[in-house]
Amino acid sequence: MRILLVEDDERITDALAEDLSDQHYAIDVAYDGEEGWELATAFTYDLILLDIMLPKMDGITICQKLRSQGYSTPVLMLTARDTIDDKVIGLDAGADDYLVKPFDLQELSARIRALLRRGNATSPPVLEWGNLRLDPSTCEVFYEERLLPLSPKEYSLLEFFLRSGRRVFSRAQILEHLWPFERLPEEATVKAHIRGLRQKLEAAGAPSDLIETVYGLGYRLKEKP
Repeated sequence: MRILLVEDDERITDALAEDLSDQHYAIDVAYDGEEGWELATAFTYDLILLDIMLPKMDGITICQKLRSQGYSTPVLMLTARDTIDDKVIGLDAGADDYLVKPFDLQELSARIRALLRRGNATSPPVLEWGNLRLDPSTCEVFYEERLLPLSPKEYSLLEFFLRSGRRVFSRAQILEHLWPFERLPEEATVKAHIRGLRQKLEAAGAPSDLIETVYGLGYRLKEKP
């Protein structure tokens, strides 16, 4: 599952990105409204977490523009405003849910799961590549009938590849997609996660080169058998 987080408070962004990544979600982060709008319209997301008070373009405007152009992606608004009028404005703009800061991470996670369950009715629940199956609704990965014990980052990495087909990604692109921008690790971290993922896939019976190295360019999924 891929979530767009649009929030200008770096402390909140760091905490949310880390917590959601640990739950196997792939997180993209935007720190202002214009960047959030560009990401929301350029990529496909399962959910958008949207702050209302943002630089350059506020969350209400973003939500209204998305809905006016037919986007049905669930939107959960995050705000410090807690009056009834503020909630009504957010919901009337097209938000599916509304959570007031400060909030509990467990409550946020529960609301996210509820919104994603609604969205699953109209989106394919399982990603497949030959004998490999990833179920975003349960965060489980199987090769044939064997369940793979993946770490959160390995799961997010595999889901990233499965959603991208045969596209090649460099280490830098993988870092930008799977880690919040302000705490990017070294590129060697990607190599280590790729190696660990390959080992677990191979142990389950998958080809050792299911994730191919395209020398000088990056990585991609091996062509389907």
